[in-house]
Amino acid sequence: MTKDRVAVAMSGGVDSSVAAALLLDEGYDVVGITMNLFSLRREFCRDESLKSYCGRGAAEEANRVAANLGIEHYLLDLKQPFEELVVADFLEEYRCGRTPNPCIRCNQYIKFDVLMERASRLGADFLATGHHARIEKDQSSWRFLLKKGKDKEKDQSYFLYTMTQRQLSRTLFPIGNLTKAEVRAKAKELGLPVAQRPESQEICFIQGNNYVLFLKERIPGAFQPGPIVDEEGQVLGEHKGVIHFTVGQRRGMGISAPHPLYVLDIDSKNNTVVVGPNERLYRRHLLASGINWISQEGSTGPIGIKARIRYKHREARAKLEIRNSREVRIEFDKPQRAITPGQAVVFYDSEIVVGGGTIETTSF
Repeated sequence: MTKDRVAVAMSGGVDSSVAAALLLDEGYDVVGITMNLFSLRREFCRDESLKSYCGRGAAEEANRVAANLGIEHYLLDLKQPFEELVVADFLEEYRCGRTPNPCIRCNQYIKFDVLMERASRLGADFLATGHHARIEKDQSSWRFLLKKGKDKEKDQSYFLYTMTQRQLSRTLFPIGNLTKAEVRAKAKELGLPVAQRPESQEICFIQGNNYVLFLKERIPGAFQPGPIVDEEGQVLGEHKGVIHFTVGQRRGMGISAPHPLYVLDIDSKNNTVVVGPNERLYRRHLLASGINWISQEGSTGPIGIKARIRYKHREARAKLEIRNSREVRIEFDKPQRAITPGQAVVFYDSEIVVGGGTIETTSF
């Protein structure tokens, strides 16, 4: 008997391609779906040096893999919701002097919301992706748990903290128990045309990873010059727009000083960049909003966790306190460098994602 139908979100990369192949081997009725999220010039999409897929390039590669596997493949036009829910937020966050993570927002609003609904229309019982993460059901609480992928260097659980119990119940991560090397070996064994395809490390909708050019084209009015000041308010120089900066940045200020200066804060309201020495970047506290709990429904008191303040950040021990239903205060055991508003803070209990939220401030 054929198992449930699974729609695999195929990006044209090796992870999602192997995910589809593994599900076929397990007897699932597999269909491939690829999101058309934006449009770039055809010659750019087909550039072999491109490390990030655009919609057209992803569709072409995914279609080749689907044909190789003998499964149906659909291209879904999601450009409008992607523009409204991901790109527009990306622009607004930069305009406000924050540093957003569009991949998290894409997972939250596009992949596991809009795309999951479209997959249902195709008769799919589950949506599968090539994320390096795992989903398990806790038999004591009957909650679905999100866990780190087997390959700790490629673990993507950080980007998935917004997932709800309903979404987790309808999602499969077929390669979560494989290392990246094992994924590539499986692709080679199956003769998949993407076995050696380089990984995507860039934001998919920004050509050549050129943030400044993209932002200038979309929000030119945000590039207004203003002062660069120290913590006492003394003017040290002038910037060409706060949009050029993020907390922890050292380069690009054009200031001569007896010691290196780093961006400590971005005051978009006053169009001001605050700089100072490296040691002033270390903070012990942060306030986060938009909290989503996964392994539990919430907490009635302080809990001990490990927290990650950016994707490649090493988890650090901390105490988490609930301020209200949507905000938490985190106090780290040791100061952490360059805690950045707009980025996500994700809470872990060993391998399990407890929850996460968006960093708002370190000053409160």
